[in-house]
Amino acid sequence: MSKRIAIVAGSGILPLILAKGLEDQGKNPFLIILRGEGDKRLYRFEHCELPIFDFSGLIHSLKMARVRRVVLAGGISCRPQLRDLCRNGWILLKAFPKIFTALGKGDDTLLRALITLIEGYGFHVLGAQEIFPDLLAPKGILTKVTSSKHDKCNILLAAEAARRLGELDIGQAAVAVGGRVVAVEGAEGTDNMLDRVLWMRSKGSIPRKGGGLVKVMKLTQDERVDLPTIGPKTIENAYKAALSGIAVEAGHTLILNLEETIKIADEYTMFIETL
Repeated sequence: MSKRIAIVAGSGILPLILAKGLEDQGKNPFLIILRGEGDKRLYRFEHCELPIFDFSGLIHSLKMARVRRVVLAGGISCRPQLRDLCRNGWILLKAFPKIFTALGKGDDTLLRALITLIEGYGFHVLGAQEIFPDLLAPKGILTKVTSSKHDKCNILLAAEAARRLGELDIGQAAVAVGGRVVAVEGAEGTDNMLDRVLWMRSKGSIPRKGGGLVKVMKLTQDERVDLPTIGPKTIENAYKAALSGIAVEAGHTLILNLEETIKIADEYTMFIETL
């Protein structure tokens, strides 16, 4: 096995950022692109394409590429079903009980089961931040605008709600407006949650503007996968939802394209700060 890194690429721009970053360092990443999820720009790298949760294909591809280190990056839009697992043959026999149990629980449980499966075949799963530490949110106020007294109240409320969500392995984010929690993240993800906030504003259910989005890591989360993440798209959607800003956990949140993210927030006079 070489020191080459494989990226199992789901949706979003994180897989692309990692692949480009490795390429800029003179390294040649190997991409395993999840069918129907990966960004089209990933296909210029050496790659193979697999259906989601084709475990046999995944292990075989990693062996053929002669890699030892693996990064799981990006999201998936469709949670696997039992029938999908039954199509994957002998490689699931020793892992089936754990995977089967994880299917009935939250995403964190399922991802930890997947990591256990991959590492059971001699591979080492890394977090994106282990390769590029600069992806982690730095501590402090990152924008020109700072949160007001009312904003801080909303942040504290949303942070508490997000932490309780994490304890139940449901989601990582919450929104508070006008001194009450108005939205929490479920299986639909942060962007769709923000769409609901916009919808509530249009119906007059909540004040027309103000409030904050908070994202925190789940209490029992494996930090190698699915860390809370924000980026330019998050800022755009938070602005459309008329929020005042965003708060995240320093050192436990990925900020994609940090300079661009801060620039957009400054243009919208929104705050980004850490808890």
